[in-house]
Amino acid sequence: MAQPVPHQPTDKKRVKVYELRNNDWFDRGTGFCSASYETLDDGRKDPRVVVESEDHPDRLLLETKIQKEDGFQKQQGKPSYTLIVWQEPSSGVDMALSFQEAEGCAMIWRFVSNVQQTFHNHLPGADDGLSDDLAIDVPPAINLPSAELGNLGDIESTMRMMSTTANGRDALAKAIMAEDFIGKIVPLVEMAEDLESLQDLHRLCNIMKTVILLNDTSIIEHAVSDECVLGVVGALEYDPDFPSHKANHRHWLGNQGRYKEVVRIEDEQIRRKIHQTYRLQYLKDVVLARILDDPTFSVLNSLIFFNQVDIVQHLQANAAFLNELFGIFNPANNDQKRKKEAVLFIQQCCAIAKNIQPPARQTLYNNFIAHGLLQVIHFGLRHHDVGVRVGATDILISIIDHDPQMIRQTLYRQMHENQTPLTDSLIDLLLVEVDLGVKSQISEALKVLLDPGPPPPMQNPENFAKANGEFVGRQRPQGATDPQQDVFLHRFYGRSAPRLFKPLVELEKRTDMNFTVQQASMFTYLVEILTFFVRQHNLRCKFYVMSNDIAKRISQLLACPEKFLRLGMKQPLLVIQPLLTSNSCYPLFSIVDRTSG
Repeated sequence: MAQPVPHQPTDKKRVKVYELRNNDWFDRGTGFCSASYETLDDGRKDPRVVVESEDHPDRLLLETKIQKEDGFQKQQGKPSYTLIVWQEPSSGVDMALSFQEAEGCAMIWRFVSNVQQTFHNHLPGADDGLSDDLAIDVPPAINLPSAELGNLGDIESTMRMMSTTANGRDALAKAIMAEDFIGKIVPLVEMAEDLESLQDLHRLCNIMKTVILLNDTSIIEHAVSDECVLGVVGALEYDPDFPSHKANHRHWLGNQGRYKEVVRIEDEQIRRKIHQTYRLQYLKDVVLARILDDPTFSVLNSLIFFNQVDIVQHLQANAAFLNELFGIFNPANNDQKRKKEAVLFIQQCCAIAKNIQPPARQTLYNNFIAHGLLQVIHFGLRHHDVGVRVGATDILISIIDHDPQMIRQTLYRQMHENQTPLTDSLIDLLLVEVDLGVKSQISEALKVLLDPGPPPPMQNPENFAKANGEFVGRQRPQGATDPQQDVFLHRFYGRSAPRLFKPLVELEKRTDMNFTVQQASMFTYLVEILTFFVRQHNLRCKFYVMSNDIAKRISQLLACPEKFLRLGMKQPLLVIQPLLTSNSCYPLFSIVDRTSG
């Protein structure tokens, strides 16, 4: 007879529910998790994990039945770990629960483990207190050959055979962790290198591939630990598929100089997570890039993602750390190298923030801005190193993508305090930057920051103006602008616009329309920005265009030999067509005459 099944439900624990979509973890919400047995109509007991929404208790964020195919896994190692991951058998979707407290994670995990242990103890045909379809074969217990150079052939063949079935993979993973097999294999790499035994090194590489591709989180975390990581990647340097080549993974990961600690992080657990995340990223993107299967790729991504969330949440709540980090940019500090590293560190934090839930991202950006993030961006935009300029631009774009109003509010404050606005720094960089990627990002940033506000409600499509087969944006009604933005735009056209469009105005004195690649791209972006302003700023921009004869200057660009630049003027000229004077039309007639001839 089967053992009686415990029916006590667990207490409810606060948790976040994540779902893997297109290799990114989507936050399904926060709620309270419990695990219990649900009695069916026929009297059977179904073990389930349920999460009720915190905001709407009558709505379920998750209800999953614990089955033999689930593959529930708990983050291993430290008692404080708070992550459980699994794959839904019915849909194949990867799911994760991130608990607020380690105690809650441990309690739910004990329930899941007890249920799955019950499945293992029930042989097919036994009097199952749950359900017949939950009974599975007991995975075979295996004893791997001892970790010695002479046994590598047997170890490789045993692992290959065991990894062909789900039960075999499960048994193999348990044996590897129980025997600390990775720790025993690691010393063999140096022994084989000392003996110059290429055959043994190739076998060690195959063994290590098999171990990692078992898709077990505890194995992968152990593989990138301080004790094992160099031995693991050392074995993977000798790929038998490329017998005449050897990688240098140990040289890369062993160089401690790559771990640049701009500000010391006192929390040892966070320091370990930073190192582990770097190693996992390197393992995913470099070492295993060619052989990764989808399940292992998902596990690596999951470990990286949840580590990054923990790291960012720790940093944003550490006021002393933030004060020291942003204090690096104090004008009295002349350490330019440290300032450069600080910009790149903040860039990494903002890149990680893109993947976390919006409330946490908002908190991070608010803390950064409160500690002087705009000063960091100002410094980075004016730096001679293109990498630092790219970093500063990425930081700005990350915040604009999240909420442009956060930057606009800072611009308004700078305006009231008579400080140089951030937009002026962007203009200066746009006019001199040689990196086309940075130019593109700055152009987009200027357009977003100088957008007067949200458009009016959508109307029927036939109400849109249509020009040359392409829909163009509606004219924005006067008076729909945010008052602060309206004052800022007034100041912009009085002080900043002349600097921005100065290269266009100066075309009046130029007869030679041959431009360098950088100049041509600059004019392309300037005209694109001007077109956007004409549509969005209405009369204010039109008055500026007519006062400075900008339309005629744009028509001059039709005489340049670069075809892409001439074609780029097509849409802008359609937009500013009402602003063209009779004299401005002569270059248009001239270019038509030349092309028709």
